[in-house]
Amino acid sequence: MPGPRLSDSLRRLPVAHRAYHDRAAGRVENSRAAIRAAIDAGYAIEIDLQLSADGHAMVFHDDDLDRLTGATGPVRARSATELQGIRLKDADEGIPTLAEVLALVAGRVPLLVELKDQDRGFGPGVGLLEATTARLLAGYAGDVAVMSFNPHSVAEMARLLPRMPRGITSWEWKGDEADALTTAHRDALRAIADYDRVGASFISHHWTDLARSRVAELAAQGADVLCWTIRSAADEAEARKLACNVTFEGYAAAIPQA
Repeated sequence: MPGPRLSDSLRRLPVAHRAYHDRAAGRVENSRAAIRAAIDAGYAIEIDLQLSADGHAMVFHDDDLDRLTGATGPVRARSATELQGIRLKDADEGIPTLAEVLALVAGRVPLLVELKDQDRGFGPGVGLLEATTARLLAGYAGDVAVMSFNPHSVAEMARLLPRMPRGITSWEWKGDEADALTTAHRDALRAIADYDRVGASFISHHWTDLARSRVAELAAQGADVLCWTIRSAADEAEARKLACNVTFEGYAAAIPQA
């Protein structure tokens, strides 16, 4: 059985990738400043979650701190308090918690929440990030959906929050961390084989791979097809031939009329 459908707002409003960030302007990805900018512009917001050492959901994309802060090492090695105190590069703020972001957004624009893989191999080693995320989202009143590259994470969110829209983040699974997986595991992820099992209602697929037959098959079955990451109006126009909405960065996506 498909899970709950995406809200109309998450199908209509362009989704600001890691919020509406512009590092040169002091709006680092997933920062409060980038989130405020997305709210002001009327965009939906995509954020990423990592787990702190003491079990808090932190709004941060990378596994480690090196690229976006002056600190080094894994996010998961630091407490939430420590992470909040680590300044983001080119910004005057630390790493926010999910609780802080939910209070900041307060339902004014929709949220698309990606749970980053904590298993380190897109396997069944999930649970703590999902539990703390579900606890916070259970009382949230705004439009929100959850997704992950790890189908086990999506299945756990289905168990914890069965009425919340959920989807699988997907791509070609070539190179990078895909090379560390077994052929069978990689093929299953590439085929989005767990879509029905986890009760998903949407995918967020890499935009250059939208012509894949499996994407069309899911769309024909009623799945909403989102895509990532669009970086120009021209690419957006091309992607929208196959996707109902886009996740974008680096330009100001036009907001369709309601």
